[in-house]
Amino acid sequence: MQDRPRRLRRTPALRALTREVHLHPEQFIHPIFVHERDTVTDIATMPGVQRHSIESAVEQAREALSLGIPSVILFGIPDHKDALGTQAYAEEGIIQRATRAIKASVPGISVIADTCLCEYTDHGHCGPLCEVPGLSGPDAWTVDNDPSLDLLARTAVSQARAGADVVAPSAMMDGQVAAIRAALDAAGFTHVPVMSYAVKYASAYYGPFRDAAGSTPSVGNRATYQMDPAGGYREALREARLDAEQGADTLMVKPVLAYLDVLSLLKREFDLPVVAYNVSGEYSLIKAAAAAGFMDERRTVLETLTGMRRAGADAIITYHAMDAARWIAEDARK
Repeated sequence: MQDRPRRLRRTPALRALTREVHLHPEQFIHPIFVHERDTVTDIATMPGVQRHSIESAVEQAREALSLGIPSVILFGIPDHKDALGTQAYAEEGIIQRATRAIKASVPGISVIADTCLCEYTDHGHCGPLCEVPGLSGPDAWTVDNDPSLDLLARTAVSQARAGADVVAPSAMMDGQVAAIRAALDAAGFTHVPVMSYAVKYASAYYGPFRDAAGSTPSVGNRATYQMDPAGGYREALREARLDAEQGADTLMVKPVLAYLDVLSLLKREFDLPVVAYNVSGEYSLIKAAAAAGFMDERRTVLETLTGMRRAGADAIITYHAMDAARWIAEDARK
């Protein structure tokens, strides 16, 4: 045989020499849950992940940067929730205070603020509610789109004022990127990028996050504004195109494991960086399988993240970020 592909797989050095996809800590974004307490509490459905105090969140950011991870994304868990999610855009809100503390103590790290209302509303949705005409019962409620835009814009400006390097709107409201971009520019934050959750599905993979953030909806259905998993490429391209036209600086696909084809589609079709969100359920599946002895956690995590990079992800939000960065460093020392 003339053609023997195995020749280039014979040794670790040869495999490294011909490798097309490389995984580096600078491609990771480390998520941090921040609550109002002075304690660090474990999240039962996400082994190894905690709700952090502001002081602990600062230490998380410092550790991430020491591992070569250049960015963190913050999710706030306030003590007070109400129908309008007022703590999301309060000047002394939990994310605003955490951002100021991190930027003061770890100035070299990039802080991304999740720009949404679901963690701050008492009903768990991404904006004020309204009734769906013609329906009755608990599913007759959805988010009132246009009034939510003003609240999301106020949230983004308050986050930028607190020092956030990037705002990341995740509510899936029509027109949210345009509203946020206009508000940021009007407030003098023309330099702050918008990382759009452009393609975000109504997914079962978010289950552990709902527990972590206390944002399980009490009424209604997020499927009225998040995307249908069976929607196909047309809907994904439409959502991404609208956000790009409205001024998004990056596009995101969330979740990612069941949507690697969509990630590749956005990478081909748009001249913007593409971010993959390796969500809570994807994380917890691997942790549970590893704890049961069904899979090798290290190999599975690195293979999974490499697959996201191969599909086109320029950056990956992942709860595995710290561990993966350590493993990559260990492999480099061998």
